[in-house]
Amino acid sequence: MQNRQLGLALALIAVACSNPGEPSDTSNAGGAPPQGGGAATSSGATTNGGASSGATSNGGESNGGATSNSGATNGGATNGATTNGGESSGATTNGGATNGGTKANGGAPNSGSGNSGSSNGGAAGESYWKPKAGLTWQWQLSEEVVTPLDVDVYDIDWEADPATVDQLHAKGIKAICYVSVGSWEDFRPDADDFPDAVIGNDYDGWPGEKHVDIRSEALRAVMSARFDACQAKGFDAIEPDNMDVFELGADSGFPLTKADGIAYARWLAQAAHSRGMAIGQKNAASITSDIAASYDWALTESCYSDDNWCGDVNAYATANKPVFMCEYQAASFSAACSAWKPKNYSPILKGLDLDAPITFCP
Repeated sequence: MQNRQLGLALALIAVACSNPGEPSDTSNAGGAPPQGGGAATSSGATTNGGASSGATSNGGESNGGATSNSGATNGGATNGATTNGGESSGATTNGGATNGGTKANGGAPNSGSGNSGSSNGGAAGESYWKPKAGLTWQWQLSEEVVTPLDVDVYDIDWEADPATVDQLHAKGIKAICYVSVGSWEDFRPDADDFPDAVIGNDYDGWPGEKHVDIRSEALRAVMSARFDACQAKGFDAIEPDNMDVFELGADSGFPLTKADGIAYARWLAQAAHSRGMAIGQKNAASITSDIAASYDWALTESCYSDDNWCGDVNAYATANKPVFMCEYQAASFSAACSAWKPKNYSPILKGLDLDAPITFCP
């Protein structure tokens, strides 16, 4: 499920993947789409700026740290805003680009606060983005965002340049920060910050990636630093990939249990919210009933084509929270749209490498 930087993508292309831009017939039975392997995009996909450039999500540069935006971070103190019915009537600035009042909250850009319930002078953690169901979105991890699509939300990698976040905010688009919270990846700038004791068994099919011990306080310190980086860049939310590692149990390299998964998920939610960011449930359908009240949206992969488990996260749509639904099989995408878009899910069809090309429901 992880985004791969350009170097890893090139390696995987030589081993396993088809040429970018060609129709994808690859099955995703395990619900873990490769990202950055140069896999084919889905047939008939509407492209954003043409074929994949193969650039990394941060333009080929790793900033590796919490680069600060010159303005207040999203979820931090509002910038001279006055309150308007519990929401700030002004917008928190983020490096000069406004975050508030975006169409992601159903309004025009700059019309109000993007952080529902934000008050004048509120500290980080007191408020955060609370999105509503039915939003449009783009998921783009293995390629630099050049010209953003006209959507409500972009989900991009945590190593993205802060200028990309500013660009999205300037267009009234919310930005989600992709972070793998359940695996160690050898290409990440903070790979050496993971103690050996928290690194477990190989992630099957992904050379250079291993599962981690989600019970560890040392791991949580690393994730806290990553969340700090997302906050400093002005991201509005966190996508915590591989939070379902507990479902592997001992195969992860640690005796993980469902209770461990729930405890970690609740910690992740608190860590995001305390930094003024929303957070979504990534897959992990088995613990939906235990954590949905603490999470702000859900993201599913292949829930329709993989035995149609989409209903397992319906608690979000029922609560008027988004379900960002990604499918990889073109043959079943129309049926997925017919089944779940009327229920206020947000289906898209993507190629397995999660570059720019995308198909929306009719």
